[in-house]
Amino acid sequence: MGFSLKDIFKSEPDLDDENYSEESFYEATEKEEEAVGPKMILLEPRAFSESQQIADHLKKRNSVVVNLKRVTSDQAKRIIDFLSGCIYAIGGTMQKIGVGIYLCAPKNVNVQGKISEDNSKAEEEKEEPEW
Repeated sequence: MGFSLKDIFKSEPDLDDENYSEESFYEATEKEEEAVGPKMILLEPRAFSESQQIADHLKKRNSVVVNLKRVTSDQAKRIIDFLSGCIYAIGGTMQKIGVGIYLCAPKNVNVQGKISEDNSKAEEEKEEPEW
């Protein structure tokens, strides 16, 4: 039962191998993608019911950028309140990065820097609903 370095490091599957199946190749590829590490997820919820999906990503230690421009201001408030509780529970951080756009990061992600807001009240009233 000898192995050569060529067998260990071969990059393409041996299509003539009787143990090879296309299904096993794709299963291995999916596992490799999962093993890459934390991801940055971009989401635009359209209803409060999608906020649980955001929390699930945070529980898996992925960062999430949430764009709340597709929901009403009441739904946006509820989503922010829900996510604030989730962030608190996992020890993460939430930072506003734009009008209606928030970065939610779990404990394993170190967010550095801050996005400053323009202090012009007239412009702010035009762009952002009061949340």
